[in-house]
Amino acid sequence: MDERKIEEKKRFAGEKKPSMKRRSAINNYYGRHIYMLSLVVEGRHPLLGTLEGGEEKAWVKPTSLGKEVVRCWALITTFHPEVKLLGFQLMPDHLHGLLFVKEEMEEHLGQVVSGFKAGCNKAYRAIMGEAVPHLTQKEGSAYEAASPLPLPSQQRLKKDNRSHGLLFERGYNDLIAKGYDMLPHMTAYINDNPRRLTVKRAHPDYFRVRFDIEVGGQTYAAIGNRFLLHHPEKVQVQLSRSLTDEQINERVQYYLSRARQGAILVSPAISKGEQAVMRASLDEHLPLIFLTPWGFTQFSKPDHQYFEACREGRFLILAPWEHQNEKIPLTRTMCLTLNEMTKQICEL
Repeated sequence: MDERKIEEKKRFAGEKKPSMKRRSAINNYYGRHIYMLSLVVEGRHPLLGTLEGGEEKAWVKPTSLGKEVVRCWALITTFHPEVKLLGFQLMPDHLHGLLFVKEEMEEHLGQVVSGFKAGCNKAYRAIMGEAVPHLTQKEGSAYEAASPLPLPSQQRLKKDNRSHGLLFERGYNDLIAKGYDMLPHMTAYINDNPRRLTVKRAHPDYFRVRFDIEVGGQTYAAIGNRFLLHHPEKVQVQLSRSLTDEQINERVQYYLSRARQGAILVSPAISKGEQAVMRASLDEHLPLIFLTPWGFTQFSKPDHQYFEACREGRFLILAPWEHQNEKIPLTRTMCLTLNEMTKQICEL
């Protein structure tokens, strides 16, 4: 797609709203790219599988519908030979898939996803029954007993408008690999999803997004161990951008020493030195409160590098501003504000 067509599409894209399902305005969804796709079951009903095993050996046992979804994914290459399937992970209420568009396609990637969804919808209707939303209470009870899938209540079916027979929510999320070196990270991420879900279920309070954390008159969204805010000794991490590498190393050791003695480090990790302190504290499994300028949605989760720290209760992420689709460059005013917020947290 040339620049003129991209600009033409932007005109009709509508008002930008916080969403993980907006397509990139600068990407050609017809050409060669590696994508990680995520699709969510409407209403987040766990229709695709059940989580089995413990934290170290977690896996998802597919339902009858889940098996059909796996089969439909494998059929993508039959209809689109220019696509290579690189990975797939079924989850109870969503899925992740990796695919490589090897050559220019005649159809948009969205058409590939739509075709996959169509096959899944056909299987969904066949297994769940076209008339599920219209079953009597007696018929519904009998179907639920015979069905291999959990049947949502009539009230929830009506609320979620499932009478249309569509399995997945509208749209999909895509992450575009910017190079082949991203592929191993994407593969590791989707393969680790069952374990991560098991961990989140075992420690729900550390992974639930909260939007009502008030500190010094400021309201934050938060993920992690909120009790770190009440620790009696908190130390603000603030390093000038003008420091040399040698000076940064000295400051890193100072902050690590404070943390080893029981203090909680608090940092927005803006400068090179502050980021070095954050990496070092995470490597040593020391507690840390991190202020991020990027807001959360209700489905946000910590990045891989923060996940284990949250699991162990030694990490808290605070976001003072709302979620945005794109990460805008930090301004000087934003940096100063984050530093002031960090100071207020330490003075609690």
